[in-house]
Amino acid sequence: MALRVVIAPDSFKGSLDAAAVAEAIAAGWRTRRPDDVLALLPLADGGEGTLEALGHDLPAECLRTATVGGPDGRPVTAHWLLRPDGTAVVELATAAGLPQLDEPDPLGATTHGVGELLALAAADPGTRRIMLGLGGSATTDGGTGALTALGARFLDADGNALPPGGGALARLARVDLSALVEGPPEGVEYLVDVTSPLLGPHGAAAVFGPQKGASPAQVAELDAALARLAQVLGASGDEPGSGAAGGTSFGLLTCWGGRMVSGSATVAEVAGLGAAAPGADLVVTGEGRFDSQSVRGKVVGNVLDVAGRTPVAVVAGQVATDAPPAVTALSLTALAGSAEASMADPARWLGVAGAALAERYGSPR
Repeated sequence: MALRVVIAPDSFKGSLDAAAVAEAIAAGWRTRRPDDVLALLPLADGGEGTLEALGHDLPAECLRTATVGGPDGRPVTAHWLLRPDGTAVVELATAAGLPQLDEPDPLGATTHGVGELLALAAADPGTRRIMLGLGGSATTDGGTGALTALGARFLDADGNALPPGGGALARLARVDLSALVEGPPEGVEYLVDVTSPLLGPHGAAAVFGPQKGASPAQVAELDAALARLAQVLGASGDEPGSGAAGGTSFGLLTCWGGRMVSGSATVAEVAGLGAAAPGADLVVTGEGRFDSQSVRGKVVGNVLDVAGRTPVAVVAGQVATDAPPAVTALSLTALAGSAEASMADPARWLGVAGAALAERYGSPR
């Protein structure tokens, strides 16, 4: 009998996007069981790869292209997605990602281009709601750049507009939201994959600032500047996830409204995992490294939750922890003989893993 198999991996960061991972596993599976029914559902956690995960099977015209300001103000070509159900998907990293900077600029990097994308999405007559994927940012500006592009004004004591970047927020005296662009009719969802608050030792500046080039002194400066933003806005910034993307979730949520949601769970829901998994004979998921954190709010953990009683297999570049009971875990490093070999040709070894799983879960044909 033909098996029904759902292949729903995350990306292998720095190697292959989730769609390519799914295709490679499926190709290997088909070498052993060509008649099985395979459903490919590449996933993401709301950060990089969200557009690919939610747009891989849609017509080309659903993907929109725009030239916006990058994190250092230079023009970048960015994309957003309008799904047939009226959901506009914006991925912060396409307009304010760390790779778009020649050199890190922790105090001056801006989310302005993200706001430009949000404004385009909100203005499109087909948009019913917006999903903003937060992750991979080069910024710690509390979302003020994005809000400026949406019509907000952040002013100093003399009434002058502050320059871009989180460092300038130390001089913030007043916020004018009178010209803020209206959001879509069904609101905005902020997809987060972290639990950090805005401020303090576990906040946006302290945890993520060093990854964006901030020195210890700059971390303290940014934390104080974000505290000033929270004070002027009359908000605490204590909510878990408000530190996502350098506080972008905090600023947008406070000023533009909406709600924070789990990135991995929301992407999986929109992709159709909840409908596909219960009727499957097997769900195959995966990520670059499977460790103790994988089952805690990440893509793989969410797949395990959604799959319920459906058997699950995990394919990972490295397997650094024991798999949960009844879950099969395959390591590409083990299959290839070394991490270097698996990373040199990940598609090949993903195919080998797919073939091995086909043999394990059904008789070869």
